[in-house]
Amino acid sequence: MNLVVELIEARNLPAMDPNKHSDPYVRLQLGKHKFRTKVVKKCLNPYWGDVFRFRVDDLSDELVVSVMDEDKYFNDDFVGRIKVPVSRVFDAKDKSLGTAWYSLQPKSKKSKNKDCGEICLNINLSQNSSFVDLHSNGPVAPQLSEEYHDAIVESSSTLLGSTSGSSSPTVASSKEDKLQTLKFSTQVSQICNRNGETASSPASSSTDLPELSETVKPQAIDSKSKEQLCHGDFDGLIRMMASRDQVSEFPSNLPGGILLDQLYAIAASDLNTLLFSPDSKFFHSLSDVQGKTELQIGSWKFDNDGENLKRVVTYVNPATKLIKAVKATEDQTYLKSDSKAFAVLASVSTPDVIYGSSFKVEILYCITPGAELPSGEQSSHLVISWRMNFIQSTVMKGMIENGARQGLKDSFNQYASFLSQKVKPIDSKDTGSSKDQALASLQAEMQSDWKLGIQYLANFTVISTFIVVLYVLLHIWLAAPSTIQGLEFVGLDLPDSIGELIVCCVIILQAERVLALVAHFMQARVQKGSDHGIKAEGDGWLLTVALIEGSSLAAVDSTGFSDPYAVFTCNGKARTSSIKFQKLDPIWNEIFEFDAMEEPPSMLDVEVFDFDGPFDDAISLGHAEINFLKTNISDLADVWVPLQGKLAQTCQSKLHLRIFLDNTQGGNAVRDYLAKMGKEVGKKINMRSPQTNSAFQKLFGLPPEEFLINDFTCHLKRKMPLQGCLFLSARIIGFHANLFGHKTKFFFLWEDIEEIQVASPNLSSMGSPIIVITLRKGRGLDARHGAKTQDEEGRLKFHFQSFVSFTSAQRTIMALWKSRSLSPEQKVRIAEEESEARSLESEEGGTFLEVEDVNMSEVYSSLLPVPMNFVMEAFGGGEIDQRVMESIGCLNYSCTPWELDKADVYQRQIGYVFDKGVSSYRGEVISTQQRSPLPDKSGWLIEQFMTLRGVPFGDYFNLHLRYQIEDMPSRSKGSRCHVKVFLGMAWLKSTRHQNRISRNVLTSLQDRFKVMFATIEKEYIDGR
Repeated sequence: MNLVVELIEARNLPAMDPNKHSDPYVRLQLGKHKFRTKVVKKCLNPYWGDVFRFRVDDLSDELVVSVMDEDKYFNDDFVGRIKVPVSRVFDAKDKSLGTAWYSLQPKSKKSKNKDCGEICLNINLSQNSSFVDLHSNGPVAPQLSEEYHDAIVESSSTLLGSTSGSSSPTVASSKEDKLQTLKFSTQVSQICNRNGETASSPASSSTDLPELSETVKPQAIDSKSKEQLCHGDFDGLIRMMASRDQVSEFPSNLPGGILLDQLYAIAASDLNTLLFSPDSKFFHSLSDVQGKTELQIGSWKFDNDGENLKRVVTYVNPATKLIKAVKATEDQTYLKSDSKAFAVLASVSTPDVIYGSSFKVEILYCITPGAELPSGEQSSHLVISWRMNFIQSTVMKGMIENGARQGLKDSFNQYASFLSQKVKPIDSKDTGSSKDQALASLQAEMQSDWKLGIQYLANFTVISTFIVVLYVLLHIWLAAPSTIQGLEFVGLDLPDSIGELIVCCVIILQAERVLALVAHFMQARVQKGSDHGIKAEGDGWLLTVALIEGSSLAAVDSTGFSDPYAVFTCNGKARTSSIKFQKLDPIWNEIFEFDAMEEPPSMLDVEVFDFDGPFDDAISLGHAEINFLKTNISDLADVWVPLQGKLAQTCQSKLHLRIFLDNTQGGNAVRDYLAKMGKEVGKKINMRSPQTNSAFQKLFGLPPEEFLINDFTCHLKRKMPLQGCLFLSARIIGFHANLFGHKTKFFFLWEDIEEIQVASPNLSSMGSPIIVITLRKGRGLDARHGAKTQDEEGRLKFHFQSFVSFTSAQRTIMALWKSRSLSPEQKVRIAEEESEARSLESEEGGTFLEVEDVNMSEVYSSLLPVPMNFVMEAFGGGEIDQRVMESIGCLNYSCTPWELDKADVYQRQIGYVFDKGVSSYRGEVISTQQRSPLPDKSGWLIEQFMTLRGVPFGDYFNLHLRYQIEDMPSRSKGSRCHVKVFLGMAWLKSTRHQNRISRNVLTSLQDRFKVMFATIEKEYIDGR
């Protein structure tokens, strides 16, 4: 059920701007569905004439229509609104409220302006019953374009029999004429939809405008004129279709395959006219070339529901060696027409062939605008895809589909050859990369510091402080100097009363807040993005992400705004955008590239934060996951991604992204990857045929870049063993079984796997080892119907057994899993090599990594009732070390053994990931530690060099820590030691945020040291 709202006009709106005018627009909302009209500049009686359709999910919902006044530099002003319950429309006669004027209500009863004007609406409910859900039924006038609006006016003068004597019709310019024209276009639309039925019916009465001073009475229209208007003007019908087509999505290609994919040197609208216009001779000439006879092409007309534009084409296909000449009926339907892109679905039935009544062949023609040619000419992209639609089940399904595939291939080879004679085809290389064109159009937002400063600082705090300070200065200028009294002396004037003291405190606090606001503004304006524009390196799969803008982000600051920035993560690599100051609808226009990967990525994670220091508990404004396996990469070239999370879902936040995934190695990438995996497995892996890969992609609904590596017959163990096939590819592991017509199918990502174990054979596994795959918590939920158990932590466990070749299957699974999920030790080893290449060389007799060049300051000191040797166990790599690091929020902690570097100096590498309780960014820390005895041999000195990754400004600095642990002799029985910790920060890049980041790091580390040494003391007491 759809709620159809015709927004006609508004009148007597209040003037919201200083120029005694308003710039009104309208927001409409029903449940989660929202629409917005265009802005009418400088008008108090605006006219829109738009039609909106909402899907009704609950009759208890209310339609909220809000009139707003657009403001260029400040927040838009609220004018007035109305609320209409859907139940009221449902209970009305004919489920329609008709056209009526509604008084706009203020936001609250306390509002000073009670007269908010009126708005004219036509509201009704309708049902959808067409093949494609584009519009709903009901007598609602379509939203007409300006050109077709004029065409309707011209037709109206002809059909109604104008007696003005003028040789050319006049276009309605006044508001009343436009409304009369709108009424007439409603009647004409009903005539077309009903295929010749009369327009005057009880249902059409709801389209009248009783509130207006003048009305137009329906006139008699002869059938010949109706036929001329409904079927004769192909361009007019396309424009009418475009005016109705507001919410439909462009259809995706049919799963049977692509028959033609070509660029042509012609505009999309012109190519649509050439292929489908009744006046075009293309179809007739093509039929002659293909040998078709008895061609009959019907007229384009709207179906009975007025939803789609349709026509019927019949012809006789020529006879072949195996099949006689048969008659074919082709129903052509416009699924999409928005004046730029067109989609036509042709359903071909041949009932005279064997089993012809059991299937139909569906062919989808998609015409979209192509890239602009170097000569400046327009181009269009034609994609023709197909599928078999079996109406009845038949055992000959495979044979019929194969025969149809070959016949369509031959037919559309002729189609492409003949079309290339009419229109020049274009090589895609000549147009340049669509990615380059899409990214070249991006330009960074030019922001005026003065405008932003006024927007940010024009608040009550700043204005009131300015007035108070000005008032005090004026008082000082007018007042005479007071005599010295009390404790005052020359040069020191103290408050003489409690009131003066309070006034001084208020002025100081206000001035401090204003200075903080100004400082925050200046720092945010000089901040630049750290990863924008960094070029990717290497050959392989290159991922490019363009962050265009955000919409409706949550406001978390006290100012009612946020300082948002985005973090993109793919295959363990992160890219961070710049911070946008005090924005809820930020515009970035920034481009991020990820270094080349050997295999295509599976997921792209994006999270939007409100900036408040690298270690603060930053607030997440929303997050999203983009699964490349469930989304066609071509659909990501320009996409709005809705954000998840409480704040994001409340505000309906979303990001505008452009994502491109390119393979710079071509077909060699697959061969190189299979060769690499073959070395890991110890057995050569052969490349599968294109037909096998296509069947694998179709089985699991995977994108075309996914390729099959190997498959194994096995049993899936649930309550009862289920025999099927396990499929392995570069990004997924999938299972498929078809037992007595009951199909079981699922897959999950390699990155979703936390652990793979091999269980010993038992009686239930028929003497075969069992591969137990455990997924991470919250992962693989789409495949939970294939899991045997779910543990206490919510992790899914899958059991596979009875492999024909268990050793080969296990080796292949383990090799593919390891290639996608590196262990912490491997990460530490790689990070160690990078750290050594980046760090300074240590000289003999010099201090570790030249830390004396960094200003070290004491940040922690404590006298612990713990022996020094026990404290050193917290740096030894054992169980105590592991528990201490986990207590301070270090996840995936790993370390290498202490190794002798030189005399009395030992060295090791450690790595871990921050828990979200420590840092919301889950940053990674790579650290090198060096241990040496104190000069007097009374304790130990531990130097630590830390590199932070995945946190804002983490690449701007390195951290140097020095632990000094001394044994303190005690006359009592217990032993004690004195612990001192020193901190130094080595800045690699300059930034205005140095003081802010330094304070944040210092506070965070001091808290960690308190917890760390308290845990060591607790471990000692518990162990003793």
